[in-house]
Amino acid sequence: MGFPHNFLWGGATAANQYEGGYQEGGRGLSCLDTISAGSVNVPRRITVRDGNGNVRQQSKYDSLIGIEEALVDDHLYYPSHVATDFYHHWKEDIALFAELGLKSFRMSISWSRLFPNGDETEANEEGIRFYLNVFRELGKYGIEPMVTLNHFDVPLSLSNRMNGWADRRMIDYFVRFAYTCFSRFKGLVRYWKTFNEINCMNDFATTGNKNDTLQSRYQALHHIFLASSKAVQIGHAIDPTNQIGMMLAYWSSYAYDCDPKSVLKNYESMHERQFFADVQVRGSYPSYIKKLWKREQIEIETEEGDMRLLKEGTVDFIGFSYYFSQVNKAGMDTRIVDGKQVEPLDNPYLKRSDWGWQIDPDGLRIACNELYDRYQVPVFVVENGLGAIDQIEEDGTIRDPYRIDYLRQHIQALKEAIEIDGVPVQGYYPWGCIDIVSASTGEMRKRYGMIYVDMDDEGNGTLERRKKQSFDWYRNVIATNGEQL
Repeated sequence: MGFPHNFLWGGATAANQYEGGYQEGGRGLSCLDTISAGSVNVPRRITVRDGNGNVRQQSKYDSLIGIEEALVDDHLYYPSHVATDFYHHWKEDIALFAELGLKSFRMSISWSRLFPNGDETEANEEGIRFYLNVFRELGKYGIEPMVTLNHFDVPLSLSNRMNGWADRRMIDYFVRFAYTCFSRFKGLVRYWKTFNEINCMNDFATTGNKNDTLQSRYQALHHIFLASSKAVQIGHAIDPTNQIGMMLAYWSSYAYDCDPKSVLKNYESMHERQFFADVQVRGSYPSYIKKLWKREQIEIETEEGDMRLLKEGTVDFIGFSYYFSQVNKAGMDTRIVDGKQVEPLDNPYLKRSDWGWQIDPDGLRIACNELYDRYQVPVFVVENGLGAIDQIEEDGTIRDPYRIDYLRQHIQALKEAIEIDGVPVQGYYPWGCIDIVSASTGEMRKRYGMIYVDMDDEGNGTLERRKKQSFDWYRNVIATNGEQL
């Protein structure tokens, strides 16, 4: 009963929100390096240069056709450039992760640190050495890395020159990157994910695709699916012990009422998430997406062997992020909102976080069951956490009982999914074990970590690390394998 003895208690980060060192060690720019900071009420913006040389900012959801991305270093703050500076604090941070008792650490590799322009034939050796040092240091403490190959950061050069994932050539460039990672880090990393939250890869920032039409988005996704399948095959060939998974942004959703049209609307909203796992786990395009393409007059360009590749390059497991649930009501649409990512209808049974996300621990148990029942492969919860404002007390402590309460409830729900429902959940990775820049808002005050980093929303601070109250709590959870919550 309870969590299995080999359960991977972890913590999660992403290079573009944590690593920093954006122009050090031979690294090139990524699309995310051109996005400035925002807030819960002020959307993040991309800085661009038009054909006349004029620089301006615009939404990451707007078309970028005929426009190049640009940096305006004299007056804008770009959070990814320093982030919380893992690049210079990796040894100190890994020692803290070991003190926390982590069994596993989820991180991503910056594509442009290994291939600065994305299309080089040889990898940047300085970048290789950096990650080798990180993986060896994790191994010294017995911490298992779980590595995401692409956590949204596409080399900027590939976007400016060829429209990112809308171009089929991207498959070969990504496969070269993946082959380099699998071969150079063989024996140091066993758990991999090809793409982070693949169902959120729908704009320039995450795909480098400057065309915002549905046709272009689905064409880019087809190339991403093929690249993932090729990477899975290569990773298994290089090291048969590799476990290579996919990753979804997942949330439980409910019909707002018993109106059958609300139930149907909720069913359709689930398809929007399940589509990606249907392709990557089952290995084919589902009938409902083909019908959507027909209705929208979308014609995906394919080549001979594409469908066979999808079928033969399926993943070993599903990793998913879970933060909130939503409800669906007939006649009402949820809205995409910068700073909150989604704006769900109010569920009268749930409370919201300070950033408007509905807190629903039982939804995590439901999500585990939905994914396992549908796909019958192991699942990992690779992101889960509470963004909140933390204060340093006069005595230097940081008390965050709200975070402890959130994590406790969700771990209890996860325990029930394992104990009562029999779902083979293999790991839990709170987002993030250390403070990192918020992806949705670019803020630092929206903190998730159990380790505090001295940095403010404008990038000012000493970058000093200090432990929060939740650090000691989670250390005990790990030490007791989830028995003491």
